[in-house]
Amino acid sequence: MVCGVFMCSVCLKQTSIHSKIKFHDIQVVVRLSPDDDNENLQISRVHYPNPETFSRAECEHNPVRYFAILSMQRSGSGWFETLLNSHVNVSSNGEIFSVLDRRRNISSITQTLDKVYNLDWFSSASKNECSAAVGFKWMLNQVIVVEKVYGTILDPNETTRNKLFIQSGYMGVMQHHKEISDYFNRRGVFAIFLFRRNLLRRMVSVLANSYDRHAKLLNGTHKSHVHSTEEAKTLARYKPMINSTLLISDLKEVEITATKALEYFNSTRHIVLYYEDLIKNPAKLKDVQAFLGLPSMELMSRQVKIHKGPLSDHVKNWEDVNKTLNGTAYESFLQADY
Repeated sequence: MVCGVFMCSVCLKQTSIHSKIKFHDIQVVVRLSPDDDNENLQISRVHYPNPETFSRAECEHNPVRYFAILSMQRSGSGWFETLLNSHVNVSSNGEIFSVLDRRRNISSITQTLDKVYNLDWFSSASKNECSAAVGFKWMLNQVIVVEKVYGTILDPNETTRNKLFIQSGYMGVMQHHKEISDYFNRRGVFAIFLFRRNLLRRMVSVLANSYDRHAKLLNGTHKSHVHSTEEAKTLARYKPMINSTLLISDLKEVEITATKALEYFNSTRHIVLYYEDLIKNPAKLKDVQAFLGLPSMELMSRQVKIHKGPLSDHVKNWEDVNKTLNGTAYESFLQADY
């Protein structure tokens, strides 16, 4: 009986410790199954696809690795994917599950995954015959039901305010995480997690991008990503107003989503990256190439960052936001981080 009480107390302590782990404490990590040795790793993680739509010709004996970029909107995944696609041997096919029918149920999801990893998915990024790594990006917070106010957007003349809604209710990778994790392990898919450390900056980017979907500030065209400083400056002129009442709970919700995703896919071979770290130290891209078993190359992107400098320059109700976050666990978000 004494032994039973002791074991119970140890379990409770471990649970308590686990619950205190914060999203910001997660470091870059490469996880391998403890049962993997080098020989088995090569067998299970390297593939030789036989596509139905074309012949790999002289490249049929070239090995291919499968990967998936798991991220959230406005976390740098678009920029990161252009960097990967600048590698001559990488085909990253974009946000393929943005189409609802492809993620309506686990059957449609696995059919889509099979098509991508068999090299039968065609996009502007496809290297086809001689791809050494093939994958796509998948948003963790893909949703279907509009539920709650995230902030407000102002009309260009700033005389009226419209509520800006975000969607809530997962449909995709988080809803079917067990089946997808099993698929990744069975097929030897490498998971690349990409997050932002400063979630307030991400929120500003989300609100500004949502506003531009309607305002179309660039000559009547909406662009989520730009390739010139002039376009970036035009989009950066808009300052969103953040709902300070819901601000902390919204930041916590994003943290919880990221933490859950890491727990769900803990058994897969994965790496965790942060957008800010890649910005400050581009050499970290070599870690990604090594993770995918690629020959190291200098990776490049034409994308230009939109919101630069202090966040106070990009938020309309900065005083409210500053007052809300001061003295909280999110106070560091108020400072310029790069």
